[in-house]
Amino acid sequence: MKHLLFLTIVPAFLLVLSCAQQPTGFNQLTNKEKSDGWQLIFDGQTSNGWRSYGKESFPTGWVVQDGTLSCMGSGRGEAGATEGGDIIYKKPFSNFHLKLDWKISEGGNSGIFYLGQESPDFDFIWKTAPEMQVLDNKKHPDSFLGNEGNRKAGSLYDLIPAKPQNAKPAGEWNSVEIICFKGTVVHIMNGETVLEYHLWTPEWNELVAGSKFPTLNENWASVASEGYIGLQDHGDDVWFRNIKIKEL
Repeated sequence: MKHLLFLTIVPAFLLVLSCAQQPTGFNQLTNKEKSDGWQLIFDGQTSNGWRSYGKESFPTGWVVQDGTLSCMGSGRGEAGATEGGDIIYKKPFSNFHLKLDWKISEGGNSGIFYLGQESPDFDFIWKTAPEMQVLDNKKHPDSFLGNEGNRKAGSLYDLIPAKPQNAKPAGEWNSVEIICFKGTVVHIMNGETVLEYHLWTPEWNELVAGSKFPTLNENWASVASEGYIGLQDHGDDVWFRNIKIKEL
């Protein structure tokens, strides 16, 4: 009888312990989300599906802890950690609705990339991909650079400012969404649409031509119609959770 009781209690205990590793309700899909076609691309417990940009392995500069996918700050800025670097999800997406939460450290900088490409010609994903900025608007210098706030949180980095600018302070969670459909792209931050643009149009080409991106990649404006979602190692502590996507 004691042996049977042990076999019953231990699995239950392990289940409770596993659930306790991440906050209740996070990194999960509701039944409605499942029926609507949403996919969870971070389970809150493992790095499954994620790897370094340009590599097959997951970098040691990133960790999964307390239900978050976290980059450990290296203090090296955009160079990232020696064993860090940007990470991407394994599957490329074309038309999609992406949702996730982020929290940045004091004075921190990071980013969310989409439609990124992997190629021997490019050592960083940002040479091919648009970026939703992740930033401590109060203390990071990027907040005061660029043009009209186009380097603040939620912005299309260095191109279009997020308006309204409603990012929460460092240490607090922000919920963001990126919708991409046949070239139309929308950034949503904390429940408000903060910008909208359309790829591949004359207006888009003119916008990019006046930026720094052509010096990094002369064909940067020709963003691919399908590509990878990435998270940036910019040398600062940053946390991500609730990463889910719906293909459109």
